[in-house]
Amino acid sequence: MGNKLLTFTEQQLENYQDCTFFTRKEILRRLRVHKKFREIRPDLVPKRMRQNEQVTIRVPLEDVVEKLPELRENPFKQRICEVFSRDGKGNLSFEDILDLLSVFSEQAPRDIKVYYAFKIYDFDNDRHIGTEDLDSALVLLMRQELSPEDRQQIIEKVIEEADVDGDGKLSFMEFEHVITRAPDFLSTFHIRI
Repeated sequence: MGNKLLTFTEQQLENYQDCTFFTRKEILRRLRVHKKFREIRPDLVPKRMRQNEQVTIRVPLEDVVEKLPELRENPFKQRICEVFSRDGKGNLSFEDILDLLSVFSEQAPRDIKVYYAFKIYDFDNDRHIGTEDLDSALVLLMRQELSPEDRQQIIEKVIEEADVDGDGKLSFMEFEHVITRAPDFLSTFHIRI
């Protein structure tokens, strides 16, 4: 890469390496993430961002899900943005996008992926995955192809199989137990840029 494309200081690159699962080489390759971030809203994102702007400049959720190709076809795109946004509304800063891509990278540890998968499925943010959360996930996954009765049967079966303590919802530990029995789940929990 030529110096022309370098938009971060040496210290900023080291900081990103310390707080993500990316190697230095990957961070340098991900400088194109800044370019992508800027392309989402060039009127909002400057070519060179000062350190505070990497957190304070936020691209609106609607623009991210429409213009970021890595999320465009994902049925959970809005929920993913909400989980990774520091404002909780899905508006993403550059650092929010780096966090998102870091967690979805192949190098991210399994326990981090499970943690964020749980957060994504916990639509109401009550630290449990209940019947409403499962219904929301099914609606997104099946794009309204299942009747409410079919969704209810699936939800009941999931709760029956995974709810160890019998409280009608899944705790993080119960969710983690289910995920360890479904190795394909984590192999699909990544985004390529």
